[in-house]
Amino acid sequence: MGSKMIAVDVGGTFIDVVSIDRETQEVSVEKQPSTPDRLADEVVTAIERLPGGADEIERFLHGSTVAINALLERKGAKVGLITTRGFRDVLELARGNRPFIYDWVWVPPEPLVPRELRREVTERLGPRGEEIAPLDLAGLAREVDALVVEGAEAIAVCFLHAYANPKHEREAAETIAHRHPDLPMTLSSAIAAEWHEYERTSTTVINAYVQPLFGTYLGSLRDRLGAAGMDDAMGVMQSNGGVMGADRALELPVRTLSSGPAGGVIGVAALARRLGHPDAICADVGGTTYDVAIIEGGRVQQRTETEIAGLPVLAPTVDVASIGSGGGSIAWIDELGALRVGPQSAGARPGPACFGFGGGEPTVTDCHLVLGRVDPQRFLGSRMLLDAGAAERAVADRVATPLGMRVEEAAEGVLRIVETAMANAIHSMTVERGIDPRAFALYAYGGGGRLFAAASATELDIDTIVVPRAPANFSAWGILASEYREDVSTTRVLRLDDEAMRSSVAELGSLGAEVVERLNDLGIARDRVEVERRADLRFEGQEHTVTVDLDPAWGSGDAAALRAAFVARHRRLYGHGDPEAVVELVTVRCRGVVPAEEPRWPRWAVTSDATPRSERRVFFREAGETVPTAIYDRDSLAVDQPVVGPAIVEEWTSTTLVPPGWTARTEPLGNLMLARTAAS
Repeated sequence: MGSKMIAVDVGGTFIDVVSIDRETQEVSVEKQPSTPDRLADEVVTAIERLPGGADEIERFLHGSTVAINALLERKGAKVGLITTRGFRDVLELARGNRPFIYDWVWVPPEPLVPRELRREVTERLGPRGEEIAPLDLAGLAREVDALVVEGAEAIAVCFLHAYANPKHEREAAETIAHRHPDLPMTLSSAIAAEWHEYERTSTTVINAYVQPLFGTYLGSLRDRLGAAGMDDAMGVMQSNGGVMGADRALELPVRTLSSGPAGGVIGVAALARRLGHPDAICADVGGTTYDVAIIEGGRVQQRTETEIAGLPVLAPTVDVASIGSGGGSIAWIDELGALRVGPQSAGARPGPACFGFGGGEPTVTDCHLVLGRVDPQRFLGSRMLLDAGAAERAVADRVATPLGMRVEEAAEGVLRIVETAMANAIHSMTVERGIDPRAFALYAYGGGGRLFAAASATELDIDTIVVPRAPANFSAWGILASEYREDVSTTRVLRLDDEAMRSSVAELGSLGAEVVERLNDLGIARDRVEVERRADLRFEGQEHTVTVDLDPAWGSGDAAALRAAFVARHRRLYGHGDPEAVVELVTVRCRGVVPAEEPRWPRWAVTSDATPRSERRVFFREAGETVPTAIYDRDSLAVDQPVVGPAIVEEWTSTTLVPPGWTARTEPLGNLMLARTAAS
């Protein structure tokens, strides 16, 4: 048995790898371009660059964008939907609302399943799971056969009120599997046993839509790992910040949609505990997106429903806000002559113009290069040499010349737009929720997080920035810190009273046993599983719910204590809550958690202050011009050595910008701490 733990985070532009040897504490990091048509090969190539052999690997964890990219790019499977008679158009009707009330040209996203592939069958269950009409198995067989003839590559089954009783869906599954044993199939009762017909149908369809492509990728990766001499057993990162087994991931790829951003947030939570920051803002700049999450009081903020590409997903998820602003985001001029940035991205191929892979569009990375913030000779430890001339030509031809500006002005304008969008994303997660960001530490990571951190912090009046070690690989590092997790839930709408409490306590006991057994199937001892319990409640007459953590002693069935906890939470979120009003208990949730050993970097060993490696002229907005700027190697900085801005701190995977008015220091664990000076 080896002693190495390896985590891989497949992003839109690069594959990030982190390895730690638990015996020697040796840490290694790697990056590899994420070429879409050969991702499994690129992952193995990155792993093989790490020191040591395959027999040394004890634990392999994997976060992937395969499922979410298939959804965003509409490149998933051709799905057939089987549903209750009369509910064929649930996906198209959705909620019937307009999310952007002043956008008169807004068009809702096209359903993933066209109407001709949505088929009805006779069956009916009541809201408490009682059978009203039996399932017509002969009619089901005819409809499924017709869908296969029309080319359906996967089947989604979503019957009315199946969350209350999965009987009809299970009967349908037996019939479909008997007639078409190789056809991938998703049941709503197995993936989202919660109410809200549209959201449950959407989640079921999304799982079926991404399942074949995700399965092909994961199967290919396991084959390649086996051929390379590595054990094919792996853990797959989930959107909820935990890890599940690979076989479970093949069943539920919808739970991996936000696995990359979730890994970074879990990494920040672990690091913030060590640095004494109970409140932290996670700011992850990748090649395509900018992801923001909040840690408050040491707790990662979670949600039970999210929206991706305009489509709802019912699944426990780390609460992350994403915008289309990353290193590969393309600058362009719209039909009104206004400068825009993203959400289009150049990706890994062809990538930014400076990559030299044939891209001609100006990107955020090109703009940093034009302003001198990135060294074209030292990108990725000199593995890639950037073409500064190509970057300047792209910015000049596509932005500067059409707008009548100098190239430097155009590049600065692009970055100002991006920085404003990033600050607004943080604002939406804090100020708009009644949270004061000034008391938070900003953790900047991802491929380009350190180039934007100071600008965002200045905009929001934040005084402390933390740049972790190997920040470009930090999401992979966070995956290493992740626990095995299993989530289950069920909806039972009950008025909150003693009878409801007794019923819910019994339900939670059953759900708790289920998560323990699922984790035990992975070889995890039952006594290692910790069970967490939550409940969704609402005031009678409300549509939406509030999730409340349940005290371990709640098993006694104290309805008054649960009511008080809900009212307090409601008041904090919305500013009001009537303790005498009727409360309904809607959904109960259980999460099984297997505590993980947190990876740790060895303490920073450099004790002698370093001198700048070189100097170059860099544009800083604070100075209003290019100024001589000291360039430091991060690995040479001593503990507590001050680096006074303007300065740049470089490492092989990333660059940290220290503007005028900021000072950087390396703390004893090796993290770079940026602080605003009193003068700024």
